[in-house]
Amino acid sequence: MPTWNIPLSDIDYGQEEAEAVERVLRSKWLSMGPEVEKFEADFAALMGTKHAIAVSSATAALHLALLAVGVGPGNEVIQPALNFVASANMTVACGAHPVFADVISLAEPTIDPAQVAKLITPRTKALIVMHYGGNLCRMADLYELCSEHSIFLIEDACHAVGARYHGNPAQIPDGVMAGAIGDIGCFSFFANKNMVTGEGGMLVTQNDDVANKVRLLRSHGMTSLTWQRHSGHARNYEVIANGYNYRLDEIRAALGRIQLKKLGANNELRRQLLHCYKQAIGHLSGWTMAFSTSIQESAAHLMVGIAPATRPRDQAVERLRKAGIQSSLHYPCIADFKAFANSTQRQDLSITREFVTRAVTLPLYPTMSAKNVDTVCQVVGESAEAA
Repeated sequence: MPTWNIPLSDIDYGQEEAEAVERVLRSKWLSMGPEVEKFEADFAALMGTKHAIAVSSATAALHLALLAVGVGPGNEVIQPALNFVASANMTVACGAHPVFADVISLAEPTIDPAQVAKLITPRTKALIVMHYGGNLCRMADLYELCSEHSIFLIEDACHAVGARYHGNPAQIPDGVMAGAIGDIGCFSFFANKNMVTGEGGMLVTQNDDVANKVRLLRSHGMTSLTWQRHSGHARNYEVIANGYNYRLDEIRAALGRIQLKKLGANNELRRQLLHCYKQAIGHLSGWTMAFSTSIQESAAHLMVGIAPATRPRDQAVERLRKAGIQSSLHYPCIADFKAFANSTQRQDLSITREFVTRAVTLPLYPTMSAKNVDTVCQVVGESAEAA
């Protein structure tokens, strides 16, 4: 396993997280219970939603979201081709067809509302939008499209925990949290996210019926949980739906509660680093930065540089690797994976395909220093000079 001088991501863990885990261990109750309930309450308070439901992963949240709004065989779900594969996989798992849309531009790689409008058919059941890198999609336009066509709006907010909407207050209240705009919001607490519990996710909604369906399906369609029976609130259970084991455990919930307290300050540190990147990238010939004009509205999950072409991008990646600096690509075009060769495709994905050949994700995490940013950009600059 390589040792990176500057990793792609790192976590802000300390004594508080250790004490939270020890508290759970001392309780001797590790399965979903009171710690999860408190985490859900804390998260709902931040989001301003009636319901926050903790699950085992964001993939589980996306699956439950689709099931809760009735996505099934014969339906289509419009979604960006630039995303992690989970949303497309869960669409297929429901028996539906993913329909991929292009992004707006290299500078704003979020789903294009104009393409979404062209892709809507009588079979369209839902739209999944993804707030890439922590930057909100054009939600006013997308919200209006979904309202006009009676389509469910699901937010993949895995990158955007803590970001707020600022736009047209006549359609969406100013300051509403990312994930709380549509019918359902889905979040990830994977090891490289802004909030880290290792694995784990959250689903938020204002809709009581959706919340009831999700809670039921989260735990095998059972009418009561182990903790409820253990604490005397229930004696037995019935199974009234075919569900799944998508529960979150107490240890991860305890970690999540501490991470949630750190979220605001850590997101601000991420934004400060993005400002440093913006200044440094500006001195590199031909290079640009995604979302460079909207840093203050971002959750600042990713720092994505855009090279002038594929070859200088690849040269920069190799020079970074030799310098012990980790980089990545977020993401390959989903429509080009073999598993989706037969997916429903009606629109050109040229911007997404250009983006994935020129983009590189550079290190960004709250414990990173501005000096680290300068080092990263210096190496990228050296690769540009060598080209």
